[in-house]
Amino acid sequence: MTLSQLSTPLTKDQAYALVDAVMAREDIAITASAHENEDTGEWVFEATCDSAPDVEAFNRIARETLGGNVSFAVEAIDPTVNWVAKSLEGLQPVVAGGFYVHGSHEEHPAPSGLTAIRIDAAQAFGTGHHETTTGCLEAIDRALKRKRFRAMLDMGTGTGVLAIALAKRTHLPVLASDIDPIAVTTTVENARDNGVGRYIIAIEATGLDHRQIAAGAPYDMVVANILAGPLVSLAPGMRKVTAIGATVILSGILNTQANRVISAYSQQGIVLRQRIVKKEWTTLVLERV
Repeated sequence: MTLSQLSTPLTKDQAYALVDAVMAREDIAITASAHENEDTGEWVFEATCDSAPDVEAFNRIARETLGGNVSFAVEAIDPTVNWVAKSLEGLQPVVAGGFYVHGSHEEHPAPSGLTAIRIDAAQAFGTGHHETTTGCLEAIDRALKRKRFRAMLDMGTGTGVLAIALAKRTHLPVLASDIDPIAVTTTVENARDNGVGRYIIAIEATGLDHRQIAAGAPYDMVVANILAGPLVSLAPGMRKVTAIGATVILSGILNTQANRVISAYSQQGIVLRQRIVKKEWTTLVLERV
């Protein structure tokens, strides 16, 4: 596989808007991200492609999303290097919602009273450091203090960190799905390493219409940390697979996109109960009524 990276400097809002637009497409990039250059303070949009990028397609998306032309730079990526893991090496542990998420390089034990989850940098999203993940962990912690769940689904599981959090606290089965086979493999490995391999079933699935997801319905707890666009599209399906009274935790949502997601789910009888805001990201806690 010949990997390449396409990037351009933008404002923070523009960069995140373009990330959302690109990730709503399944055929244009493996992943897209926005980050701030610590040296210059400049925000940069980056997309990783598994072949030479379709620059004109990116230009069309940029014009539609940002209302103007963007100049993209393209460079080849060394395929022998796991750039995701390399960029995340040495990250400090994260405490969120009573969970202690750490890498295997961490030498100190988890503080007393916290649930430890070991997640190493890998080719999947979810080391616990992003605001969307910490928001979900806090929402999970609060939900588990209110009620006991029996049928749980983690959509877009990434590294499996949220599924592992649910399994560690409940000691009950959790179905974890992702469209990326690497994420599925990573989740299985992380579940095993965290001692909850027998509780987590990881499957490759797009959306909610997979036969195994349907077989496990109705769910009384669903977590989906993906993107606003796909979340809106999933709203009708979410109603079909959830039980009355189910808790639905949604994240991967920019603050500016939250009302759109809330509206889509409200129309399906899944209403807002709590909103967790961390920097520019929102995590929504909803209930099927």
